[in-house]
Amino acid sequence: MAQDRTLAVITGASSGIGFELARCAAADGCDLVLAAEEPEILAVGNILRKEGVQVDVVEADLGTRSGLDQLWDVLEDRHIDYLMANAGRGLGHAFLEQDWSDIEDVVHTNVTGTTALLHRAIPEMQAAGNGRILITGSLAGSIPGSYQAVYNATKTYLDTLSWAIREELKGSGVTVTCLMPGPTDTEFFERANMQDTPIGQSDSKDDPAMVARKGYQAMLRGASGVTTGFMNKVQQALTEIVPETVLARMHRETAEPQEPSK
Repeated sequence: MAQDRTLAVITGASSGIGFELARCAAADGCDLVLAAEEPEILAVGNILRKEGVQVDVVEADLGTRSGLDQLWDVLEDRHIDYLMANAGRGLGHAFLEQDWSDIEDVVHTNVTGTTALLHRAIPEMQAAGNGRILITGSLAGSIPGSYQAVYNATKTYLDTLSWAIREELKGSGVTVTCLMPGPTDTEFFERANMQDTPIGQSDSKDDPAMVARKGYQAMLRGASGVTTGFMNKVQQALTEIVPETVLARMHRETAEPQEPSK
């Protein structure tokens, strides 16, 4: 299939950072393929079409093989110019209080699904000799996540995976950029059951449009990574000198559920 226009594929695009990444790519004149498990992705497609954007949507769980196959059926043989692997799940509360099925969903979406997506997409990009990849990791990947243990561990995986693949692709024309935001004002905390935590209730979260814009710009530059927000950059610097035991205690102070006031 002939392809003249730039094609951007964005996962987890039904809301938050993913939706704002889609807006960035649309403003840049890209055709879009958007994927998410939530049915809201259909409404996102309609919104962007009304703005004159060529967009295909895929409502599928990309943490499963069948969901990834659905995405590839839509892509057919089109070359992916920009791949933004943003799909992810959060999960709060104590590790032993979490349902195993919820833990599996987080691991399948954040780790298995993202890894499978990259493993399937990169060979064609490498063969074409060009492409930009943005992986949404997290500042959380640098911090032992007390009361958010599995989520933070999956983001550690994604952060390091992006750096490793980037090194392997040097000289290929394909670059990998890791977006490492801090707390962002999205539906994440509601979906992760963290509304009863200090960080969930905080009014100091970053704007998802700003986070997406910084990540998108870094991807276009072929930068290795970007941490958005001044205080998040300060916190990232601290993670390099503060012992892990202290970081875990600090994380507990922000993520441990609070008893309702009487």
